[in-house]
Amino acid sequence: MVLKDSFGRPVTNLRISLTPRCNLDCIYCHAEGEVKPREELSLEEIREILRVGAKIGIKSVKFTGGEPLLRKDILDIVRAVPRGIESSMTTNGTLLPGLAHDLKEAGLARVNVSLDTLRHDRYLQITKKDLLDHVLDGIREAVDAGLTPVKLNTVVLKGLNEDEIPDFLAFVRDSDALILQIIELMEFKNCTMHGDVDRLEKEIALNSTEVLTRRMHHRKKYCVDGAEVEVVRPLHNTEFCAFCNRLRVTSDGYLKPCLLRTDNHVDIRGKKGEELEALFEKAVQNREPFFK
Repeated sequence: MVLKDSFGRPVTNLRISLTPRCNLDCIYCHAEGEVKPREELSLEEIREILRVGAKIGIKSVKFTGGEPLLRKDILDIVRAVPRGIESSMTTNGTLLPGLAHDLKEAGLARVNVSLDTLRHDRYLQITKKDLLDHVLDGIREAVDAGLTPVKLNTVVLKGLNEDEIPDFLAFVRDSDALILQIIELMEFKNCTMHGDVDRLEKEIALNSTEVLTRRMHHRKKYCVDGAEVEVVRPLHNTEFCAFCNRLRVTSDGYLKPCLLRTDNHVDIRGKKGEELEALFEKAVQNREPFFK
């Protein structure tokens, strides 16, 4: 069985938020759109979601948060991923030191690490914590453990980190295991730091020796003097929606069919077997693009 949405597109990617908790307090955090979430999904509930996901054609799962490494049962969650599904994780990297090798052994394929600056003063300004060295150590350990490619998620913040793109290019150029993802800021919390991603992408394109197109969201990938760069632009980008193959699960057990919609969630808390399968089908039939 292959799960298809209301537009006939196969849905093969699942993104599961494991917790709303985080040990950072980033100035632009939108908390995956969760407002006053219920209790976190249990290990058994997550295991059942993954089991049913495998049955209906899910091929990859990404664990997110909050900060997923705050879950004390994180290794058991990773081990619960059925054979045939690739698992990855988005993390702020502060807790990766000492865990990266265990995560790899448990079955995790790779990690995305959120890193918006390479400067200590700016990191403190953005996250409210002085943990940059922990993140850099975590990246190095993730590479050593083979959680690769390690993608660095860098949100462009107006007047704060736009000038650091050359530094980030140099940072990922030092390792074939690193990829830079330049991300457009989601406009939440009335944030006024929406950086000029269009300008940055044009500059990167002009200096690229090769340009590829990823299937997911038709995203461009640039090669700049040996540095690999992707530009993620969910806003004002019709292709982001048109090529979507993803379904999200909130930390408290709702299926979220569309990134920027909150009126079509499907409650799957405690559901199992055929009932859970039917709810997956219901969720993908609720999908509607926010670009028309």
